Amino acid sequence: MKWTLSASQDFAPLKKSCKQQHPDTELSEIPAELLKCHGREKESEKEKQQIIGGCNQTCSAVTSAFPLPPMLCSLDQSCPALFSSSNIWIAGCSRFCLCWLLSFTCSLGMKLFPEQWSAEGVRQSDFPEQEMPATVMPGSPVQLNSVTLESEHPQSVSQPQPAFQIEPVTPDPAPSQSRETWGGKYEFLLSCIGYCVGLGNVWRFPYLCYRNGGGVFLIPYFIMLLFTGLPLFLLELSLGQYGAAGPITVWKCCPLLKGIGVGMLLVSSLVSLYYNVIIAWTFYYLGMSFQSPLPWSCNAPQNAPLCQNASGNASRFSASEAFWNEQVLGVTHSSGLHDPGPVRWPLAICLLVAWIVIFLCMLKGIRSSGKVVYFTATFPYLVLTVLIIRGATLEGSIEGVRFYLSSDWSRLQSAQVWNDAASQIFYSLGIGFGGLLSMASYNKFDNNVIRDTLVIAIGNCCTSFFAGFAIFSILGHMAWRKRVPVGEVADSGPGLAFVAYPEALALLPASAFWSVLFFLMMFTLGVDTLFGNMEGITTAVLDEFPALREWRRKTLFLGALCFIFYLLGLLLITEGGIYWFTLIDAYSTSFGLIIITLFMCIGIAFFYGVNQFCRDIVDMICRCPPWCSKLVLYFKACWVFITPCLLLFILIYIFLEMYNTSLHYGAYAYPRWGKALGVCMGTVTCIQIPLWALVAICRESGTLTDRFRKAIHPLNSWRTAPTHAEVIDVPYTINLVDSDFASPPQGSSEA
Repeated sequence: MKWTLSASQDFAPLKKSCKQQHPDTELSEIPAELLKCHGREKESEKEKQQIIGGCNQTCSAVTSAFPLPPMLCSLDQSCPALFSSSNIWIAGCSRFCLCWLLSFTCSLGMKLFPEQWSAEGVRQSDFPEQEMPATVMPGSPVQLNSVTLESEHPQSVSQPQPAFQIEPVTPDPAPSQSRETWGGKYEFLLSCIGYCVGLGNVWRFPYLCYRNGGGVFLIPYFIMLLFTGLPLFLLELSLGQYGAAGPITVWKCCPLLKGIGVGMLLVSSLVSLYYNVIIAWTFYYLGMSFQSPLPWSCNAPQNAPLCQNASGNASRFSASEAFWNEQVLGVTHSSGLHDPGPVRWPLAICLLVAWIVIFLCMLKGIRSSGKVVYFTATFPYLVLTVLIIRGATLEGSIEGVRFYLSSDWSRLQSAQVWNDAASQIFYSLGIGFGGLLSMASYNKFDNNVIRDTLVIAIGNCCTSFFAGFAIFSILGHMAWRKRVPVGEVADSGPGLAFVAYPEALALLPASAFWSVLFFLMMFTLGVDTLFGNMEGITTAVLDEFPALREWRRKTLFLGALCFIFYLLGLLLITEGGIYWFTLIDAYSTSFGLIIITLFMCIGIAFFYGVNQFCRDIVDMICRCPPWCSKLVLYFKACWVFITPCLLLFILIYIFLEMYNTSLHYGAYAYPRWGKALGVCMGTVTCIQIPLWALVAICRESGTLTDRFRKAIHPLNSWRTAPTHAEVIDVPYTINLVDSDFASPPQGSSEA
């Protein structure tokens, strides 16, 4: 006789009986969503039998010697498996507990994987040091979580019963959707390259080169790449791939440092907030580029007075500057942070279009964005090549290239040069934002992260150097046309992308074509980087709340997220929005980001264990070439000593520079309250580390030392990726004792 649980039965009397026998046991209701159909369909649909659990199992250990419980069981062909997502319902009688334990052997007690199930039942290899029992007798004492469960109806059984069987069946799917993976390794490589190769490669690196000694700047640049960029890049990729989790959930490896993931989430949110404003500006310029003549060129009728005055040195602004400040930003109508003014509605429409594009590209997760990057990650290289070829044919281009590569060896003695090199490596590779960690979490477990690190990081830095030739060859022609030194037309940041370079494009034949090409490149550069930032945000949230992975919920979540960012971004496209843009840009990725990566490096090296982390990397690279093993030793030295020291140097320099210099946008100097607001912005991102560390310590028990040790110890759910199998994960463990597998002497009876 076999029993099964009927979904329509009343459990209250049984719970009351169990509570009387086990007063220290916490009982809870069985969630209705955990009920899954089981067994044959009954004649009456109202009495359809249901079962909770990960395996379809039968139990032949229970005989007719036990009376049928009136409220708990009904006659059928199967045995129930009971558990709750928050508490395990402990039955009060041995006949029911024994069936429960046997049916859960595959999913809880033994942690068997689906491929280990067989039609003959549990294999002999699954029970080391003891034989598989031939018979299982009811009434044996059973321990569940170190609590002995006694039988309510002790009986004597004179005949052995057949061994229990575990029938093979595919586990029921989880309520939430499973994690996605990249469609191919090239999607991951292109996504990372697109994420790293951003606007900073075009508008910041060339400027830093000529400001810090030209070609000499490459020396500290590549030194910082070797000792800061590559180690941190590999650390973030390896952590994400091994843990197969986002920036927050991945810190199961060291719960004390969960605040690092929360800080990454906040940094990515701040960057995404203002980064799409750049894409909105790009959309605006792209739309204006389909006019002839270009509205920022001297050939445009409205710019004729400006260009005539410029020839007589009577005008403060060029035509491109006037277009940027008056028609695009409207900053001439604002007096500072305290005076944002009305929203610029043409920019508001462009910003809305930009967020709709991001929403549509990310709607299906990496499956959709992974296909988009085939275009967005490769198109900028095509445009840069075309611009270099075109620039090389222009008059004065060689002067621009010479200015770009001029060498001033005395600049190596300046601390600012080394800080600029480190910061450019840091921000260009996108370390500490959570985007790299999130994208790597969708990799296959055996992906070669060391190879990917070298390809992506070195490719990114070479792209920066390559882009400098395209920029300065055309700026050299611009200086030749205006008969001024190249240094007077060179600029950094938005000033280069939206003032100097558009003006240079306006001087070329077929200027509208080159302008469309350039701003398409700017759009693809910005979108790829924003993909990475948004992926870091969505992955962090979806891993913490897996129920949101269901397609409709994910669509609503992503739509709400983009809409909230759009509303917050409206402040940045007001007439005084450029002042807020500069403030967020200056402080959101400043000292807070350096502190986050510093603790990430220290936490992995000293809390999680650098030796363990190196073994994890080798485990992932199944066929590890000899050169990979040697590189692991190099990275190990960087994580323990070199990289933390360089990060401390950058952090100290940032604090000194922040104290000694004031923030400006053009002639406008930011007030103290504005600077204090920026410092608070950076503080909010890094203060998450001590706050969440305090939470982790308070959750543990024991002395302060014991709590700290427990808080840095990986959780049991960490390191699930190496199994390559679907594990039915529940938060409880059943402790099986020898008596569960040994048959008592015939004729004996146990309570």
